[in-house]
Amino acid sequence: MTIARILANRDRPVISCTPKHSVLDVARMLAEHRIGAMPVVDNGAVCGIFSERDLSYCVARDGDAALYRAIGEVMTTPPITVTPDTTVLVALSLMTRRRIRHLPVVESGQMLGFISIGDLVAHRIALIEGEAQAMREYIHSA
Repeated sequence: MTIARILANRDRPVISCTPKHSVLDVARMLAEHRIGAMPVVDNGAVCGIFSERDLSYCVARDGDAALYRAIGEVMTTPPITVTPDTTVLVALSLMTRRRIRHLPVVESGQMLGFISIGDLVAHRIALIEGEAQAMREYIHSA
């Protein structure tokens, strides 16, 4: 199963920001949309990621002055990305190894989507439950 399959089932837009947005504005966007991270996009290309972790780090380091800094100064960069043909297991392994929870999906330099570890785990659980149900049906039909 590939990331493209997960993106095909999506109907919501990716919430993103630009490097020029302030930390305060993006913190408000994270809260409003109840999300933990967003891609930072400049001219259609993902140039970084800003997460709750980044927010914590910059506020701990700079105090409330951090809220008025530009996201481009505090985002995680370069972003770790995947392509649509990346498998779910490879993406999960990458997230585990790099200790990250979100991945932009990029092809030919353009962002196609943004996935979370929760998206991938939910997909794996649904797949496993489907296989278990098929086994139960097979056993009961024999």
